[in-house]
Amino acid sequence: MTPRLAIVSAGLSDPSSSHLLASRLGDAVAAVLPVATTTVHLRDHARDIADNLVTGFPSARLAAAVADVTGADGLVVVTPTFNASYSGLFKSFVDVLEPESLAGRPVLIGATGGTERHSLVLDHALRPLFAYLRAVVVPTGVYAASSDWGSAHGLSGRIDRAAGELAALLGGPALARPGERFVPFEELLGG
Repeated sequence: MTPRLAIVSAGLSDPSSSHLLASRLGDAVAAVLPVATTTVHLRDHARDIADNLVTGFPSARLAAAVADVTGADGLVVVTPTFNASYSGLFKSFVDVLEPESLAGRPVLIGATGGTERHSLVLDHALRPLFAYLRAVVVPTGVYAASSDWGSAHGLSGRIDRAAGELAALLGGPALARPGERFVPFEELLGG
């Protein structure tokens, strides 16, 4: 059965660097493992998210987006960085999810921002948020600053490494570092 991958993009502008990063991450996962991909642009659901927070009831459109995310086998989530953290729209969407709905789900986290100085958003905001939700966050998070686009700073390498980690958690081939032999977990246990 083909794993289902939900890509959640919290970019507010159109075009959006957050959406571009989310698309590149999703494409990189699909290059390693065939996946059925659904993309949720939170910008398109902003009013529905706000209404849900006030009323406690999702619109049909928002309920469908939530079902796409919570029903996926794995997630790619990307947010712009605002005030050294994720965007309010991103957090509001997470707040409408049922508390246990992402438990055990593999998640690749990503963020965008104007400067490299905000890259700690991955480890100081996104990783703790998904740990609280009991999701399984892949080791490599991907942050893209403005200077990363169109340069050889290694953004493509980080994307490929993170995508390989997510694909491995979804049942695809695990990627070893160049020159290393991948050792399956079962072999480590002696089985």
